[in-house]
Amino acid sequence: MEKTAQGSFVEMTELVLPNDTNTFGNLMGGRLMYWMDIAAALAAMKHCSAPVVTASVDNISFENPIKLGNVVHIQAKVSRAFNSSMEVHLNVWGEDAIHQYKYKSNEAYFTFVALDPNGKSRSVPPISPETEEEKKLFESALRRRQIRLILGGKMKPDDATELKALFTKD
Repeated sequence: MEKTAQGSFVEMTELVLPNDTNTFGNLMGGRLMYWMDIAAALAAMKHCSAPVVTASVDNISFENPIKLGNVVHIQAKVSRAFNSSMEVHLNVWGEDAIHQYKYKSNEAYFTFVALDPNGKSRSVPPISPETEEEKKLFESALRRRQIRLILGGKMKPDDATELKALFTKD
């Protein structure tokens, strides 16, 4: 049974404490990635109603640092479901609660695989995108998946039909 992308939406909020920062007073990238992995896993579990494991993490670029004492908002939701895997799109925002402003920190895509009680992969429900942004993420997810599979050695470039279509004319 199809589910909506919004049905998997999770927002996680954390306060950046001294133990979370580097020597420059910025949130450490590894700590942020840890929090992102948790938020993304929660969104994937919410979608498939099963335990999940992280299969891959796409490039994470840090646009703006998040400072000590700022708040981190991590928004995650499933952008597309395949057979047993789900791509989760994340947006990360920093917030200076004292000066009352929010700013974009970064964006990423994580992939999770749903597990059955025996620890084997199991099928997941498809996603039905509703908003324009969800439709855009859904459509481009297949290209991102093919890139991940090629880079992981699980697909030959010649088999990446969705990617080839970007570079060839009929």
